[in-house]
Amino acid sequence: QVQLVESGGGSVQSGGSLKLSCVASGFNLKDYAIGWFRQAPGTGAGDRARVSCISRSDALSSYYSDSVKGRFTISTDSAKNTTYLQMNNLKPEDTAIYYCLAASKLGPQDDHWGQGTQVTVSS
Repeated sequence: QVQLVESGGGSVQSGGSLKLSCVASGFNLKDYAIGWFRQAPGTGAGDRARVSCISRSDALSSYYSDSVKGRFTISTDSAKNTTYLQMNNLKPEDTAIYYCLAASKLGPQDDHWGQGTQVTVSS
C-alpha cells in the first residue's frame, strides 16, 4: 500500500521543540521531492503553506519559509524511507496541522500526502 504516515505532533509551550516524522511505504522517497506544509486553524486544504522542502534526499540545499528559517530543519533517512522536520523554539503562530508531501516529477497526480499531524504551541 502506497502511503505516508506522519507522527510526532503534540502540544508544547512556546520555546519548546518537536520532531515530526513521515514514513513512506510502497514507494521510495529517494525518487521524490519532499516537502512539509502546514494548515493553520480555520483554513482549508487550499491554504496550506509550504514550510520546508528538499529536491531529493541527497540534495545539498533545502528551502525554508522566512517564518521558520533558523528554527526548523528538514532531513531524510534513506535507509528508513523517512523524512523528518525538527522544530525548535516553537511559537504560538506555528500552531497548525503539518503535512508531508512526496512530490513526483511526473506531476501532482502521482504525489503522495501524509494524513497530517497536529502541532499546538501555547504561550
